[in-house]
Amino acid sequence: MNDKKKHTIERMNELGSHGRPFVFVIDFDFEKPLIFDVGDNYELLWKTPESSNYLKVNFQKKQVDWSILPVEFEKYRQAFDKIQYHIHNGDTYLLNLTMPTRVETNLSPEEIFHLSDAPYKVWLKNQFVCFSPEIFVRISNGMISSFPMKGTIDANIENADQILLHDEKEIAEHHTIVDLIRNDLSMVASKVQVDRFMYLDRICTNQGDLLQMSSQISGKLPEDYPKSIGSILARMLPAGSICGAPKPKTVEIIRKTEPYQRGYYTGVFGVFDGKNLDSCVLIRYLEQEGDQLIFKSGGGITFLSDCEAEYNELIQKVYVPIS
Repeated sequence: MNDKKKHTIERMNELGSHGRPFVFVIDFDFEKPLIFDVGDNYELLWKTPESSNYLKVNFQKKQVDWSILPVEFEKYRQAFDKIQYHIHNGDTYLLNLTMPTRVETNLSPEEIFHLSDAPYKVWLKNQFVCFSPEIFVRISNGMISSFPMKGTIDANIENADQILLHDEKEIAEHHTIVDLIRNDLSMVASKVQVDRFMYLDRICTNQGDLLQMSSQISGKLPEDYPKSIGSILARMLPAGSICGAPKPKTVEIIRKTEPYQRGYYTGVFGVFDGKNLDSCVLIRYLEQEGDQLIFKSGGGITFLSDCEAEYNELIQKVYVPIS
């Protein structure tokens, strides 16, 4: 465990034990974690379904210019083939492969933050904007719940919902992640159970609507959980839905296979109010690199995966939720 990670976990536990609210942003590798006061809005703007830390800015709505330059298919195929080797070797059976896509748009990251319609929104000044549809964990009255999201389809396809709900590859992938999250929750909670299984949400975007499949798993935390809030989160990271299974070996393969650093992408953001917590996975993520914008996206790879279909899903997820 690096010093930054250790210090952050200890600080979160300390704040939790005193019932003091805080906001956190944790990167995929837990090397650059950040903790903010809930009301601090100089560097970080955020919104959850229940709260936010900023005043609404009325940016003038305009036609969104959106041009993308995804990674070449051949480069993606090389990474895909490496993962298939590891799958057939028994090293992993589900791996979330992600890649960068360069974006050119007439919107600034701050404009995207304010104009986007998403359950969770995060803007870290000069670094990234994220408009996430995926809950990581919620803690309410001593119950912890996770909502892994696995399975995507173009909502405009005829009978899209039934196609997704009966797709052999997507079903197998979703079952795997639900089992993984059940195991993760069992490390910190008791009486873990699946409350909702394979339900669909519709996401509106500038590139057309998507259907996404999720499940809800919950468990009961110990009475004194606030004093261990940092330790609880750390035991469940990185989020299972954006790495794969088995988690430790799969993360090792990801680091060797992906051609870039994820950074805060696929990390987590959250708000602790002194007792309860709400958090999201940092997906649907646009990073600022100098004067360039890089969208990071991906999807789960299994032995049933088709390379071209997975590549197209990666591109399909490069959007902003601005209608």
